[in-house]
Amino acid sequence: MCNFISWIEYKDEILYMTDRDLETSRGKKLSRDIGFEDIAGHGAIRSFFNIPDGKGTDRESTDFSTPDNFPQDIVRDVKKGLFTQYGVALQILTPPAWAKYKKIEHSASAEYKEIEQPARAKYKEIEKPAWAKYKQIKYSAWAKYKEIEQPAWAEYKEIKQSALAEYLKIRRPAFWELAKIKKNRVKAWQ
Repeated sequence: MCNFISWIEYKDEILYMTDRDLETSRGKKLSRDIGFEDIAGHGAIRSFFNIPDGKGTDRESTDFSTPDNFPQDIVRDVKKGLFTQYGVALQILTPPAWAKYKKIEHSASAEYKEIEQPARAKYKEIEKPAWAKYKQIKYSAWAKYKEIEQPAWAEYKEIKQSALAEYLKIRRPAFWELAKIKKNRVKAWQ
């Protein structure tokens, strides 16, 4: 998995994806196919822009202390808040804006945990006895263990993904609403 922000230098172009790209039919399909964790990666960029493997140069940076660490096109799009589906760059916020963001993020995180933790506990409740039974019978119990464990794991993953998606719907837009306002960005990013 690549870091936010990733881009590829290919044929004298800087290629990266913004929210606009993900809102296209190709972008939506790509998001479904690879999952939101990998959407910021070089593989996703290659797929979206049809860049052959081995062509171009993969680049990425997580150092938002200065816009000089990024191509100017990316700097422009960061300032416009066009990365709500990728990640956050807390270094670009002023301390008051960061505090506002942290308050919203904390609340969304608590909501996520409130949903995810009981789902995990339910999964563990089912998984522990299944594992104990497996250990008693060893290899002959493996099939029975998977029969019990897989649906429980699938249910947990579905609940977790849904809760995480809701959390990210709140977290990222909250950050970018603050970040696209010039006065909320540290001096280097204004």
